[in-house]
Amino acid sequence: MTQKIVVIKGDGIGPEIMDATLAVLDGLDLDFEYEFKEAGLAALESQNDLLPQDTLDAISTHGVCLKGPLTTPVGKGFSSINVAMRRYFKLYANVRPVITFPGTMARYENIDILTVRENTEGAYLSEGQTINAERTIAESKIIVTREASENIVRYAFDLAQKAGRKKVTAVHKANIMKTTSGLFLEVAQEVAKEYPDIKFNTLIVDNACMQLVMNPEQFDVIVTTNLFGDIISDICAGLVGGLGLAPGANIGKDVAMFEAVHGSAPDIAGKKIANPTSLILASAMMVEHLGHVDKANQIRQAITDTIGAKDCLTGDMGGQAKTAEFTQAVISRL
Repeated sequence: MTQKIVVIKGDGIGPEIMDATLAVLDGLDLDFEYEFKEAGLAALESQNDLLPQDTLDAISTHGVCLKGPLTTPVGKGFSSINVAMRRYFKLYANVRPVITFPGTMARYENIDILTVRENTEGAYLSEGQTINAERTIAESKIIVTREASENIVRYAFDLAQKAGRKKVTAVHKANIMKTTSGLFLEVAQEVAKEYPDIKFNTLIVDNACMQLVMNPEQFDVIVTTNLFGDIISDICAGLVGGLGLAPGANIGKDVAMFEAVHGSAPDIAGKKIANPTSLILASAMMVEHLGHVDKANQIRQAITDTIGAKDCLTGDMGGQAKTAEFTQAVISRL
């Protein structure tokens, strides 16, 4: 049965790394059919809309989207296109895995951490934003609900069980933010009791950040709220060599969206030197989500082998290869 996927190439280096990613997927002989839609600057130029309704409708219809990096222009009505899409489709779980690839310039070895971030509320809900006339006092609400907290913690434990992981760490700031972070911590502790086969611990966010730098091997699955998850997942990406090696997925009840977590890098757009690894790895997450676990592992192994060989790496990984050359090296190892 043909699986239809909405593809948004994105802005900046987006079209280049998306073409590379689709070439890798085509090398797997999967029965995928792509419906290309626009968002971001490309959509603004062609349709005078950063997030066209026909793009949203297509994603709703097919339930799966592979997305390149998008640029949100200042003053165009969105604080973030990505945030708007997550809210529209109720993509409550942001999943960002990082693993060490031998051959990179990463400072650590044997890192394998999965960050599961609540994606719909918390500090990023940005409700009740005000600033006084003198611009001396600004306010913004942080909202945490029991329902969203339970959804994300349960998702993290279920994902840990499915992936054969042994430990879940809930990261919070309940010692200071006693109501909002306190509620999240309370719910996490309650849900953890339902999974006695998985080790559970909690860390205050500042300590968690320090521990990630000092002893990252202690972490397996991290579950946390929106703002903390954004920061922690970037720290984790830094442990393995940067955002260019870190994919992401946004999961909801009816829609799943897979993306490179880095920006659109307009400074190198068109130079054909961008590293497509993040989006290729995101496509592997998508392939696994669609039930093709072996094919997803083929992608990951081909990336591992290509980086480990060190003979065809892009500039950010210490090589001189063009995007297409690196892509072909991956395809040859599928």
